[in-house]
Formats: sequence, C-alpha cells, structure tokens
Amino acid sequence: MAEILLTAVINKSVEIAANLLFQEGSRLNFLKEDIDWLQRVLRHIRSYVDDAKAKEVGGDSRVKNLLKDIQELAGDVEDLLDEFLPKIQQSNKFKGAICCLKTVSFADEFAMEIEKIRRRVADIDSLRTTFNITDTSNNNNDCIPMEQRRKFLHADETEVIGLDDDFNKLQDKLLVQDLCNGVVSIVGMPGLGKTTLAKKLYRHVRQQFECSALVYVSQQPRAGEILLDIAKQVGLTEEERKEHLEDNLRSLLETKRYVILLDDIWDTKIWDALNRVLRPECDSKIGSRIIITSRYDHVGRYIGEDFSLHELQPLDSEKSFELFTKKIFIFDNNNNWVNASPFLVDIGKSIVQRCGGIPLAIVVTAGVLRARERTEHAWNRVLERIGHNIQDGCAEVLSLSYNDLPIASRPCFLYFGLFPEDHEIRAFDLINMWIAEKLIVVNSDNRREAESLAEDILNDLVSRHLIQVAKRTYDGRISSCRIHDLLHSLCVDLAKESNFFHTEHNAFGDPDNVAKVRRITFYSNNNAMNEFFRSNPKPRKLRALFCFINDSCIFSHMAHLNFKLLQVLVVVIFIDDFYGVRIPNTFGNMSCLRYLRFEGDMYGKLPNCMVKLKRLETIDIGNSFTELPTGDWKTTQLRHLRYKGFNQVSDSCLSLNPVFSNVYSLPPNNLQTLMWMYDNFFELRLVHRFVNLRKLGILSGSDSTVKILSALSPVATTLEVLKLYFFRDTSEQINLSSYPNIVKLHLNGRMPLNSEAFPPNLVKLTLIRLMVDGHVEAVLKKLPKLRILKMYRCNHMEEKMDLSGDGDGDSFPQLEVLHIEYACGLSEVSCRDDMIMPKLKKLFLRIDTTSDVRLSERLAKLRV
Repeated sequence: MAEILLTAVINKSVEIAANLLFQEGSRLNFLKEDIDWLQRVLRHIRSYVDDAKAKEVGGDSRVKNLLKDIQELAGDVEDLLDEFLPKIQQSNKFKGAICCLKTVSFADEFAMEIEKIRRRVADIDSLRTTFNITDTSNNNNDCIPMEQRRKFLHADETEVIGLDDDFNKLQDKLLVQDLCNGVVSIVGMPGLGKTTLAKKLYRHVRQQFECSALVYVSQQPRAGEILLDIAKQVGLTEEERKEHLEDNLRSLLETKRYVILLDDIWDTKIWDALNRVLRPECDSKIGSRIIITSRYDHVGRYIGEDFSLHELQPLDSEKSFELFTKKIFIFDNNNNWVNASPFLVDIGKSIVQRCGGIPLAIVVTAGVLRARERTEHAWNRVLERIGHNIQDGCAEVLSLSYNDLPIASRPCFLYFGLFPEDHEIRAFDLINMWIAEKLIVVNSDNRREAESLAEDILNDLVSRHLIQVAKRTYDGRISSCRIHDLLHSLCVDLAKESNFFHTEHNAFGDPDNVAKVRRITFYSNNNAMNEFFRSNPKPRKLRALFCFINDSCIFSHMAHLNFKLLQVLVVVIFIDDFYGVRIPNTFGNMSCLRYLRFEGDMYGKLPNCMVKLKRLETIDIGNSFTELPTGDWKTTQLRHLRYKGFNQVSDSCLSLNPVFSNVYSLPPNNLQTLMWMYDNFFELRLVHRFVNLRKLGILSGSDSTVKILSALSPVATTLEVLKLYFFRDTSEQINLSSYPNIVKLHLNGRMPLNSEAFPPNLVKLTLIRLMVDGHVEAVLKKLPKLRILKMYRCNHMEEKMDLSGDGDGDSFPQLEVLHIEYACGLSEVSCRDDMIMPKLKKLFLRIDTTSDVRLSERLAKLRV
C-alpha cells in the first residue's frame, strides 16, 4: 500500500511548492528544482504502483518486495518533508546575517537529503529492470470516474432480502405469549445481517409495546451509558435519570410493557451488569421482550437459554442472487431486468457463488461492479480477482472493494479503523481529521472546496457499502456513521501491512518498526500504551494519536514526550471517579498539531503553551470539562472552536476573564465554528470580525445579545446555524428575519417571540422552554422551508393547538418531522384535515396523559 504514502508525499510537496517560498528573489529559490523533481518522479512511481498492485494480488513476490522498497522510500520522503517544511516556512521571516547563514545551512542539508532520495530511486529502478519487474497491468480502464459513481443511490443499510423466513419465525417467537425468559437471540458470524434483521423486527413490532429502546452494546461496553441510553428512549425524565438511574429505570420497566434491542453483545459480563435492571425473566409475564444480536452462541444461550437462539445461516444460491440482482440491475414494471445481458447474468452468478452467501460480501461486491462498465471484460476481471476459497471469500471480496477505491480515498477509508468497533463517528471529525493530515488537498487551498471533496469521499464510501450512515442532518447530509466489524478488521489489517496505523495489539515487535509507527490507537489497554511509549520514548514519526481509555496515563506521556510531527490528537476518557482526570500544566512539543479533541471526564485547563501553536485548525473540547488556555492565540488557521467552559466562568469574574476575551485574538478570516461564546463577551465587533462564521452558539444570553443580533441586518449573511441559551428571562424581542442563510435555529430559555423572530429560510427549528401563543403557532405554520420542528417543555398560552391551516390549506407545507414533548398548558392537539402537512413522515406527541389528541387517519398512522 505504498500508494497511500506516495499520495501523502505528493500532497505535501505540492503544499511546499504552493507556498510563496519560491518566488523570484527568495533565498530558497534554488530548491525549487529539487521539489519539482520530487513531485514529478513520485507521480510516476505512484502510477507504477497502482498498476503493479494487480501483479502483487496475483502472487508475484518480486513485485511485493519492490512495493515494500517503494513504501519505505515514500515514508522516508514524508519524514523529510515534515521535518523541513516548518523550517522552510520560517525562513522567510529570518533577518540578518546569522539568520541567513541558518537558512543556507538547513537548505544545504535539505538538498543533500534530496540527493540521497535520487540515488534510492535509481536503485529501485535498477532492481525493477534487472529482475524484469516491468510487465505491470495496464488494463485498468474499466473503472468509471467518481462523478458517475455519485449517481448511484446511497443506501444506509443492507436491504433485508432472502431473510423473510427468518423474519417470520422471529416475529412469531417474539410475540408468543409464554416466551421463555422473554428473550430472542439472533446469533451468527459477521456479515450475515444480524443487525439489519433485528432492526427490521424491532421496528415492525415496537408499536405493539408501551415503550421501546434500541442500543448498541459493542466490544467495550459501559453499562451506565447503555442504561442511560435506554432510560432516555423509554421516557424516563431528566430528573429521574440524574439520580438513582438504575432504581428509577427498574421501577418504570416493571410497570410498562417494553421491547428493547441490544445489538452486538460480545460477552456475558455486560449482561450481568445490565441484568440488575433488565430482568426479562420477570418482565416477560406482562409481555415485555428483549432482542439481542451476538456473534457467539454462548452469549445468547447465557441470556435467554437454548430456546431463545435463532442462528442465522448464509443465504442459499437463489436468495444470494436475488440480493445481488436487487443491488446491481434495474427492473421494469414487469419485474424484468432492463440492463443485463445473458453473459453478465452468468458471470454475476459465478461472482455471487464466490461470496459464500454472506449478504455483506454480496452488497459490497455489487458496489464494486456498479463502479465498472457493464462489459464481460470488466466483470470477468472482478471474477478473476476473487479467491476460489469460499470460506475466505468474504475477506477477499472486502479487500477487492478496498483495492477498487480511488487512491485518494484509501487512507480515508483506513482512518475508520482508528476508532473502536461499533463507534459512532461524526462526519465533522472525519472531515477535519482528513484535512488536518493532508489526506485531502485541493490545488486552490480553498477550505470549503477541501471540505466538499471530503464529503464527496464520505458519500462515495457509503454508496459502496463500506460504511453505514448512523444519522443524517436536517438537510440529508451525513451527520455520523459506523463501520461494520468485518470491515473494521479489514482496515486494521491493511493499515498494519502498510504502516498507515497500528493498534494496541499489533504495534510491538521489532524496535525499529515501533519507532516507525505513524499513527496509533489505544481502544482500552492502558498497559499496552505504557509499553508502547516505554519502547518508543521519542515518537518523532507519530502523526496521529487516538486514546479511548479509562485511565489518565496518556497525560503523563503527553507532559514530557516530544510529539514534534503530531497532527491529530484524540483523547476520550470515561472513568468512575468523581474527580475525573486532571490535565497537566504542560505538554511536550506539539508544534505541528492541527486537530485536538478531548472528550469525557477531564478537568483542568489546557496548558498555556497551546496558544502558541501556529497550525491549530480544530479545537473540540465541548464534551469535556476542559478549560481554554490564557493568552493571545498565535494560530492563523483555527476554523472550529467547540467549548463549554462551565467551570471556567462565574458571574463575578466574567468581565475580567482573559480566556473569553482572547477569542478576539483569533485570525478574522478563518473561524467558521464558535461554540460556545458567553454573552458578556459577545459584541457587535465579533460578527464584523469573523466574516466567515457559519456556526455560532451563545450561552447565558441576555437582552444585550438579542439587541446585537437584531441590529446586525445583512452583515451576518454567512451565519447558517445559531444556538442561543438564555438562563434568565429576557424582555427584548429577537428579530432574525434579516438572516437569509440561517437554516438551523436552536432557542432555549424564556424569551418573547413575534413574527420577526424567525429567519425566512429556516429548515430546522428547536424551541425549548419558550412561551408559545397562537400568534407564534400561526407564524410557524407559514414558514415556507421548515422541515423539522421540535418543541420541548414549552409553555403554551393557548390550551388548544390546531395543526390545521386557516382555511387556505397551506399549513406546514414542507414539514417532515413534528416533535412536541412535555408541553406545559396544552390540553388538546387536533388536526382533522388529511391535506395538512402533506410531506410529514414522523409525528411525535408526548404531552400530559389527560390531554386530548384528535388526529386525522393519515396523521394518526404517522405518530410514533
């Protein structure tokens, strides 16, 4: 997988050339020839590598050894560029004779290193010709461009095809009155569709129960988080969740008939912890049910005994081909194929046979074929590259799908393996990590263009069924995603092979190899982390460090080690300790850091040395108790700042607190996200200064906040997302009617609303604890683009809410989701007109049990 490193090196050499370092008259102008040569030769090598992959797959050991040499070369070149790039950038600021001498010194050193690279390239070329490693494949013309791939439909989940018998049996078992222990256990190997089948079963039956919940358990589960997730879904109030969670949840489940899906249970220990609250053997007497999925029979047998087991088997050849045809062919009204020749059908049957009846393998293979021409040659090439061993067919098919990715997408896909299995990964994180590591580079150096390209790659990975969408945003974009366990394992294996990253399980062995680790992730093993840093006390090649652990040991290493090339740092810590983890007063050298994310039980302030980092692009500490450092920021690149800082502020010190005031030292043209800003420091000059601000959150809002926002008029046209939290009552009426680009608005607190409160192009609106009268309701009905409306704990001045229009049939014309929960003062909700809300897909009403709800037949069916 040398092509990954080669791509990274080419991107970084382009960055150097794009810098205004080689303008005429520069002291480093003589290096331009070396950089141009480096770019040119590496592009040729990458083309050779991409063609040579076919022979490597075919088992040619000579090619494999040559690719290994190229990979080592690419790694050393990347180290060279990362080492010298900061010096080159700094050289333009040097003044005086001594500084000129320093510039000449490191420039000469750089030139000598390039000369060594020239000799190594010549040696590799000599080996290639000496051992006749020249006949690489040049018939890789059956892939179609990414632009055409975008046309294929994005599928969030594998369709349930061929599992009808399983579904019917499971439904009958689940709903039988005397189900033993009240448990249904779906077990089987990875990739068979256990989760997909379980979700379909859960969604089909949940309306027959009083409450329901679906949770992912995963390989490193936390019982407290799982129970909290269940509590939220079954309707436990916020107060009941904060104190005595287990007792309150148990009391609720004893009285309500529930169905709960526990997906992907790996061992019995987590069930022992959950069984203190979830007691299906008792609750089944009132008809409650639990559905579980697991890879292991003994887990299902332990939880629900033998009768609960339903072992999923691979699909037979007929059902496998049915699934394949649904994913690859187009059908006419008579259910006949319209884009399949008899030859393609025959080849397709042979391809499906190699997939061994594994639905995931079939779907992924279909994704590969959709990206190719519909010719015998193209499909036969896919057939030839699938191994003949059916047992290994799934893994080989997944590898084939990886090899079919565009070169630029391959490291982006491997990045998923840095997260734990079953982890829900935010698209925001992925996109900004990829950009931080220069995995995404655009010639224009336009950030928006880079983000758009990253989003395209993410969507392409979804369309190929390599990742699964977990959540989508209000406008249909990917909000978060997951990767299947089978594909996660593939990422880990391929990453180790290419030295792209290592995990806590495979980073050890040869000390020389440990020192070459570029990225590492620790999912849970603190001892492995300590051993890694003990054996690698100078992690100078480390570019990314991921820690998902329950211990503070990472901070002891961060305090004194030299991470001079580190670009991405992610630390997620959840521990059962009231005092949490304290952040040290200093960190080691992290001069190249671009992306920082802290999440969990971490307390204290980021070291003041962090404000001196010049390349920081993203700081995300909003889901921790971490405080910002003091001092003026030196970064010129910061784009996203997510921060809460509840521990860092009090009413008595707000006006003097330097942490908030130093926000104004950030570069004016780059900042896009500011979550959260305290009202005391929100001034008119902030919006005028940060002209590209797209997301803004303000805490502890006041009349002053309302006045500033209402008076801005067209100056804030870039703002797309606005969130306001008011802890105290306000008297000023907000006017956001002059914000044409705001599509998402979140208002929390007691404040008056009028017809001018809402932006004209609003798509998603969330109202919490606000006063809502009939006039506001009438305004909401007329918002032309509103698709999602959520109202929590609002005080309704009118006892009755009529969702119908005023006789013109134009009430909520675009609304898709209506969510009203804990409505105070509302005694009746009605809508008798079936023509109202024509695009509504989901209606959620949770109001007082004595309230009267009268809905039309269509809306009643949409209620969840």
